[in-house]
Amino acid sequence: MRIGISLGDPRGIGSEITLKALAAEAAADDIRYLLIGELLQLQKLSSQQQLNLPLEEATRASQSARFVVVNPAQVDANAKPADAALAWLRHAGELCLRNELDAMVTAPVNKEAIVRAGHRFIGQTEFLSELAGANRTVMMLLGHDDRGRWLRVALATVHIALRDVPARLTQDKILLAIERAAEACQLLGLPRARVGVCGLNPHCGEGGEFGDEEPRVVVPATVAAEAKGVDVIGPLSGDTVFHHALHGEFDAVVAMYHDQGLAPLKTVAFDSGVNWTLGLPFIRTSPDHGTAFDIAGKGIANPSSMISAIRLAKQLARYRR
Repeated sequence: MRIGISLGDPRGIGSEITLKALAAEAAADDIRYLLIGELLQLQKLSSQQQLNLPLEEATRASQSARFVVVNPAQVDANAKPADAALAWLRHAGELCLRNELDAMVTAPVNKEAIVRAGHRFIGQTEFLSELAGANRTVMMLLGHDDRGRWLRVALATVHIALRDVPARLTQDKILLAIERAAEACQLLGLPRARVGVCGLNPHCGEGGEFGDEEPRVVVPATVAAEAKGVDVIGPLSGDTVFHHALHGEFDAVVAMYHDQGLAPLKTVAFDSGVNWTLGLPFIRTSPDHGTAFDIAGKGIANPSSMISAIRLAKQLARYRR
């Protein structure tokens, strides 16, 4: 099995958490990992952290090499870190599209830096969706608390201003998120795929007293999903549905906007949450945190989320095979 890891912004913690995660996972599998980034930086970090991973440059790697490093087009990561991060991300996606990788994991990038470098960029999810020509993708975040209780949250809208959510929220987007959430449960091998759907407004609008999005767009989406055979319930008040999901009443939750879903998810799985892009023609996971420039280079970054992302990528790749 071959898993690629694009190392994200070279000024962030992507390389550090990747090496720590691979050191923790190396004995558990015989997977060949392709690290898409800068070899010298990785070698330096591996030595500093006393990880001593046997990193090999792609053009010289032996057939038995497990940790291979490639830097596409030899992008200068020091001079143009944002350009490098985007080139590494693109290369991983292209390898997946050519079936040269079984899955890809993406370390964090800095969106502002990429935009300032002159690129049109919303996020890694959107970039990979466009690269793959996939216009029906959904972002899911998943993680568990210290008692092993899971939250799996699919988002109907993602990276848009809160003021734009009501206008951008449509029946089709909600239906897509519901269907993708149910599919995700099946891909994870869960015995059930019951989906709870959040309302947009507090208390689901109190019967239209404040907001009509629930009867106008959310209810038709849940009815349409139910007609397709999905086990779905909603709309449900956003201030209670995650409690019920954490206690096993739902296998996944569809949230109407970014923070509605991510706030409870990060409350229960801040260090180990995973971002999974549903609907791509290949497997893509990512740790659920940012570049953490403030602690980069200090050797204290927590690799838990990257470990979870790698494990999920392996699980899904085995299922697909």
